Amino acid sequence: MDEVEKETMTRTYPALTVFALFVAAAAPGGAQTTPASLPRPTITVPPVAVQAEIERALAAAQAGVPDVSAALAAGERAQAERERAREAREQARDRVEQEADLYQSGYEALSDGKYDRALDFFDRVIGMNGSYADRALYWKAYSQYKLSQGADALGTVADLQRAHPDSRYLTDAKALEAEIRENAGQPASPASQDNEDLKLLALRALQNSDPAQAVPMLVKFLHGTESPRLKERALFVLAQSRSDQARDALASIARGESNPDLQMRAIQYLGFSRNDANKALLAEVYGSTKDVAVKRRILRAYGTMGDRSRVLQAAQSEASPELRSEAVRQLGMMKATDELMALYQKETDLDVKRDILRAMFIGGNADLLLKLAQTETNPDLKRTAVRNLGLLPKEKTGEALAQIYTSDTSLDVRKAAVQALFIQNNDVTLVALARKETNPEMKKDLVSKLSLMKSKVALDYLMELLNK
Repeated sequence: MDEVEKETMTRTYPALTVFALFVAAAAPGGAQTTPASLPRPTITVPPVAVQAEIERALAAAQAGVPDVSAALAAGERAQAERERAREAREQARDRVEQEADLYQSGYEALSDGKYDRALDFFDRVIGMNGSYADRALYWKAYSQYKLSQGADALGTVADLQRAHPDSRYLTDAKALEAEIRENAGQPASPASQDNEDLKLLALRALQNSDPAQAVPMLVKFLHGTESPRLKERALFVLAQSRSDQARDALASIARGESNPDLQMRAIQYLGFSRNDANKALLAEVYGSTKDVAVKRRILRAYGTMGDRSRVLQAAQSEASPELRSEAVRQLGMMKATDELMALYQKETDLDVKRDILRAMFIGGNADLLLKLAQTETNPDLKRTAVRNLGLLPKEKTGEALAQIYTSDTSLDVRKAAVQALFIQNNDVTLVALARKETNPEMKKDLVSKLSLMKSKVALDYLMELLNK
């Protein structure tokens, strides 16, 4: 072996290089390469096999095969990258949820006639510049109009048209703009609230009237500039009608031929009835939209309908982890035990797998959770399964949690079991485990939990410790 070969092997396969040098030292003529202070090794590997191994090492080095340490480093970098991606997804999801919550708070304040409060929420949503920005701009303009701030409202409508030229609120915004300009210079009527209450009463009366007369009036309401409360009431009346006209009008809104707020409400109303026509319509909308929020609302409507097959199909085939998670939650409420277990085995996204574990808890399936808590190899998922066992009654899972505590070697898993028993208020089991525990860290954790429990069993054990 010349110096170049030795250098190549040293860089690529350091452990193999040492072995090969010892082999060379033991071979005839190799004494000069063995340090005097080291004994000559006994070679038990056949020379042919050794030579073949050396040749393979050299060939791998020349081919650019990375060494083990580089592979490990690459694996660690990949794992860190996955963690960063997961954290980024969680932050994005949290931001969307925060935006949706703020918008909903503004919408509710608006529906209650609290326009100043609504403006505050809508401004915060607009500042986030997310998926709710256009609807927040529209309702901000509406609130300003109701507060007799016509000029400001027109400016907000202009902002909406400029920033969101494809918004589904533009039709409503144009109608609002026309009304503002028509009523320019006129003060807000002090009887406007009384007038709205009268309209609500009139809408209720339309429920029992002739559909040929009622449906066009309701549709006019829905496409006008009435308040959210009036529009939702008109949509509800429309949903209660059994006429073909009403169904067609409701279907067009569910398909998105209106603003998103009404579309979401129409989907919800369709979910209240389990008839096949409504299921087919929702399936049509689900297949034709890319809007995650609309799909999520349809999955919830499927859950209300008990349409297990369509929810399962989404859980199996949806590309979006967020939608697979929503489908999983619906399956949990349907107590779809077998389906959840099959999904868990195939799912690769850790966040979705956590949601499946939560769905098993929602369905009250202690046996499945226990099985996964005992067999899951991913530490994070295993802890999630153990914690969820603690959310079930101690009569069902207390003994199993004690068994996991005593048999598992991971301190993190054992601490999760302690936390689960604490949540169950399972003082008897915690005391029994504390009596037998010899690990100082785990003993401290057990005693810490018992010190927070207001029970005679826990207090007696703590007094026992003090008297030792």
